[in-house]
Amino acid sequence: MASPASTPSVPSQALRIAPSGLRYPTNKKTIYDRNLNRTRNAELSRAAFAFLFIEMINYAQRQVKGITDLEKRLNNQGYPLGLKLLDLLLSRSSTPGQPPTTRPTRLLSLLQFITTTLWKALFGRPADALERSAASPAEYMISDNEPLVNTFVSVPREMSQLNCAAYVAGVVEGVCDGAGFRTVSVSAHWTGNEDGGSGAAGGGREKVMWPGKTVFLIRFAKEVLEREEMLGKAL
Repeated sequence: MASPASTPSVPSQALRIAPSGLRYPTNKKTIYDRNLNRTRNAELSRAAFAFLFIEMINYAQRQVKGITDLEKRLNNQGYPLGLKLLDLLLSRSSTPGQPPTTRPTRLLSLLQFITTTLWKALFGRPADALERSAASPAEYMISDNEPLVNTFVSVPREMSQLNCAAYVAGVVEGVCDGAGFRTVSVSAHWTGNEDGGSGAAGGGREKVMWPGKTVFLIRFAKEVLEREEMLGKAL
């Protein structure tokens, strides 16, 4: 057994313990006092991310009764992150000595911000595609051929419809709502069919090449399209 003299100790002046039991630095500075650009180029190891994300899924799974509820819970967990990332990324995109970049005011500029700036900040690369739905002018689709959030997740056969990228859909929804482009919903969907599907040729080959390909379907509210139309006429 180690003697008391050899036991490592924390300097008595380094931390103070609040009545709640939480520890705070004696200089009274928190994470909110840190320079926003201090960690802009820092990277989190994939192993650490996978561990944290899988634990988050396990926690959410214990509190739901079905796949739909689980995806909804993951979406809700990603939503507040999207709200915060919007302000953070806009601040980091500004040059030193200049005010932060303004929020996107047009729908296309918002979608480009999401598929480039947001995607690069989260996954180190832009999204693979951005398309407008032919069925509805209020729907847009962002494609990711290999979502990082699904890379380390093993889904049981009985839950094959589960797409854990619902968490990323929540992040996207938070960014859209935070920028003033209200959404009806943002959801994550598997794409491609093993038999080639009923439509585009080569769907089967795409399924083999990108088995985890996910499409994020964004449904904007009616007032967003009305505002976009008015802004277009004003130009």
